[in-house]
Amino acid sequence: MLYMVVERFRAGDPIPVYRRFRDHGRLAPPGSTYVTSWVTLDLKGCFQMMETDDPQLLAEWMAQWRDLVDFEVTPVKTSAGAVAAVVSRL
Repeated sequence: MLYMVVERFRAGDPIPVYRRFRDHGRLAPPGSTYVTSWVTLDLKGCFQMMETDDPQLLAEWMAQWRDLVDFEVTPVKTSAGAVAAVVSRL
């Protein structure tokens, strides 16, 4: 399953986030996969795609960052997956 993860850096400060990433990596547990991400122009947040079949792994990953980041998570489908879900009703 794919998840769109909206990250808002605490106090709008990217430095602690990037410092931890530099020192420890993404900290995603095995079984969860980083897909891609986009960072806001003001560097205060990030939109990240993660993939896992176990939502608990996503929760474990976010727990590693909660002191620096506020999260909003939405399960999503690809556009192709959405078409496949509705094609029989078109």
